[in-house]
Amino acid sequence: MDAEPKLTHTATMILQAVAAGNVYGLSIMEVTGLPSGTVYPALRRLERDALIRSSWEQQKVADAEQRPLRKYYKLTRSGKARLEAAQKRYPLLAVLANRKGEP
Repeated sequence: MDAEPKLTHTATMILQAVAAGNVYGLSIMEVTGLPSGTVYPALRRLERDALIRSSWEQQKVADAEQRPLRKYYKLTRSGKARLEAAQKRYPLLAVLANRKGEP
């Protein structure tokens, strides 16, 4: 039996989006097609499980772009390892991610 539980399809999609450079909530929602009610709770769980870590951008950056502050996410070493294992479990996700932007 695995020491760590397997990632869900949704968690894998979110980790894959973060790994691909979609590092704040709205961009993750746009690339995955998942609603905010799915993405933000999943981000909190992934951070709790130390698969990602977050940091708030500087207020002056948000002010200069006239928008709310963004919370940026980054994969941890453990998150990268779990993502690689999950991509083997869900091979179609990697294919879909590589096709992003194609008609």
